[in-house]
Amino acid sequence: MTAEPRRGLGPLGTRLLVAFVVVALSSVVVLVVAALVGTSRGLAAAQDARRQAASTAAATAAAAAYTAAGGWARADLSTADDAAAAAGARLVVRDAAGAVVSAPDGMGAGMGQGPGMGAMNRTDVVVAPAVVDGVTVGTVHLGFGTGSVAAEQQIAWTWILLAGVAALGTAVVVAWLVTRRLSRPLVRLAAVARAFAAGDRSARAGEEDLAAPGELGELARAFDLAAEDVERSETSRGRMAADLAHELRTPLAALQAGLEELRDGYVEPDPERLAALHTQSERLSRVVDDLAALAAAETAVLSLRHAPVDLGDLAAEAVVAAAPSTSAAGLEVRQRLEAGVVVDGDEDRLHQVVGNLLANAARYCRRGDRVTVTVTAADGSALLQVADTGPGIPAADLPSVFDRLWRGRADSEGSGIGLAVVRELVEAHGGLVRVESDGRTGSTFEVSLPLGAGRPAADRRAADPTDGQSA
Repeated sequence: MTAEPRRGLGPLGTRLLVAFVVVALSSVVVLVVAALVGTSRGLAAAQDARRQAASTAAATAAAAAYTAAGGWARADLSTADDAAAAAGARLVVRDAAGAVVSAPDGMGAGMGQGPGMGAMNRTDVVVAPAVVDGVTVGTVHLGFGTGSVAAEQQIAWTWILLAGVAALGTAVVVAWLVTRRLSRPLVRLAAVARAFAAGDRSARAGEEDLAAPGELGELARAFDLAAEDVERSETSRGRMAADLAHELRTPLAALQAGLEELRDGYVEPDPERLAALHTQSERLSRVVDDLAALAAAETAVLSLRHAPVDLGDLAAEAVVAAAPSTSAAGLEVRQRLEAGVVVDGDEDRLHQVVGNLLANAARYCRRGDRVTVTVTAADGSALLQVADTGPGIPAADLPSVFDRLWRGRADSEGSGIGLAVVRELVEAHGGLVRVESDGRTGSTFEVSLPLGAGRPAADRRAADPTDGQSA
């Protein structure tokens, strides 16, 4: 079940769209201005080059005519006029003294003489010398109209502006599509998160969002995983509360009934009656102590005191510490401990791990069964195994062995906390714990921890590994 998402882009999508549009608008404006300036300068430079080439051609033709006629008086300047006309200009030729030799009607008097000369001042004039045998015999003046460049610029600017408007429109459309693709999954996921926070524990991301590429799909999948973890945690917490109430109800009810009998005088406070009440109080105390141990284990990652620890030495000490309970249970304990297997961890917490595994074996194994504690190193990991020849664990119970308050079917005294503490402590050290059993010929608990660097803080023993040693 998923919540109905809000429609639209949402606040984030709106901000993204505005940001994209601003970036696109800025880019288009900069490019359009640059294109306009570049086009104007390019057209002006090209026009200057054309005019200079035309003036040079006209000057060359005029000099050739001067040479052929032996002066300006009888010079045929038609070739020079044609060169000027081809460039869209009007030609005025002056001699070396500045007198007009040839000019269109009404232009000779003012062309090239500076401001205040009437119509010719509204033209652009290019001047080139007419040179014969290295001597300047006159000048040619080409007058160009001022409207040609403006017309070219107008055409270029029109196309540039149209292209800019088209680019801006395209950028806005693309920005909207991209923003919608980015924001819609986030809007939907936010709606799902609100529904989940409001108590709908079945709220999950949609299939479309889970299949989304990149980080959006990862976010949707991560949310679903977190939601499933929360749901499992709440289910486990509720089950734990029910189991805890059951565990506490039995000794409390027995204590209450016994005390009421003593208070009302129905029974005498003899040693047998008081011993029974004391047994129930001890059971209640064990449950409370185990719960405190579990709470401490769950927060162990915050309080671990890391140091190099020789796992073989630590296991040997744990076997010695557990000897009273294993001997009372009639178990034979063997050790196969490889020397120099060093891990980086909290010595007290790891000692508790081994102790809980041995206590579990003492509770469930039969008299005469054998327990073997093994420490080895393989593939960059330190391996601790506690294997027994007890009755084993049914296959249906294996997934629940490390759950809180889980107890074996034949266990009526345990609180179901010890193995849960083992898992919490091992995971706090960055390791893994697992169990194998065929349900008939024993169980094997294996703890895998990362190998540490360096030597243990204190070498407690230097003995070779032993096989067949009993404790």
